[in-house]
Amino acid sequence: MRTGPLTCLLISIIAIALRPITLNGAEKRPIDVIEDNSFLVEEAYNQEAGVVQHIFTAAYNNDSRRRGWDFTFTQEWPVFSQDHQLSYTIPSSHFIDGADRIYGLGDILLNYRYQALEEDDVKPAFAPRFSLILPTGNRNRGTGNGVVGYEWSLPFSKKLASRFAMHANFDLTYLPHVQARLDGSTGTLSPKRSLVSYKVAASGIFALLPRFHLMLEWVGDFEESIDDRGRAARDFKPILSPGFRAAVVNEDKLQIVVGAAMPVGLNRKADNHGAFLYFSIEHDFF
Repeated sequence: MRTGPLTCLLISIIAIALRPITLNGAEKRPIDVIEDNSFLVEEAYNQEAGVVQHIFTAAYNNDSRRRGWDFTFTQEWPVFSQDHQLSYTIPSSHFIDGADRIYGLGDILLNYRYQALEEDDVKPAFAPRFSLILPTGNRNRGTGNGVVGYEWSLPFSKKLASRFAMHANFDLTYLPHVQARLDGSTGTLSPKRSLVSYKVAASGIFALLPRFHLMLEWVGDFEESIDDRGRAARDFKPILSPGFRAAVVNEDKLQIVVGAAMPVGLNRKADNHGAFLYFSIEHDFF
C-alpha cells in the first residue's frame, strides 16, 4: 500500500513531537510547551522580552463560489518588556470569485497589544489589542477597502489543567466612509457608508503530547459590507476548525511550530471546505 505525502509528513511530525522536553533543566507541563500559536483565535500572551516571532499562514478555500488562497505574514516584537507588544500583519490573496479574479496585497494591520493581566491559578491572561488598518489593498481588485480602519480585540486565555487550555476573543472593526464597486463594475461606486463588524471566537486546546497539541476553534463573524445595490448588509459567518500544532524544534532560544487545520463553514454565507497551514519561528533577537 502506498502512503501519501501528507500522511508521511504527519507521521514525521508526531515522531519529532514524541521526543522528551526539558527547558532550563526543568520539565514543563504539556500545555506550556507550545504557547501563543493558535490559528483563528488569538491567545492573550505577549512576546517575552528579547524574543521575536515570525508567523506565516496560508488558507485555501475550494468553495464553489470562491476558490483560491489567502496568505498572511505577521511579525511580533516586545517593547522593552512583556507588557507591551508591537506587530504588523501583511495579508495577500489570490482568488477566483465567480467571474472576478481577486489577487494582490491586502490592507496591512499595525498592532499594539498590552498585557493587562498575567495568568495565575485563578485569573486568566488578558491582552487587549488595538490595530490600525492601512488602505494598502486595491478596492477595484477586491483586496482592500480604500480607507483607514480601526480594530479592537479583547483576547482571554486560561490553562485549566496540565493538558488543556481555552481561549476567547471579542473583536470590533470600524471602517469609516467605505465605497464599494456596484454589480462588479470598476467604475461605479456605492455611496459612502461606515461599516461596523464584530466577531466572537473560542477555542479549546488539548496537549496530546508536550510537543503535539490538538485544537478545535470556533469563530462567529458578524460582518457588515456593502451589497451590489449599495446598501449596508450584515452576514453571520460561523466557522468550525479542527486542527493540530507541533513544535518540531524546541530549544532555549529557538522554537519552530508547524500546524494544519480544516476550517468548515457552518452556514451558506461562510466559506466552506478549507485548508489552513501554519508556520512559526520564535527566537531571541539579542
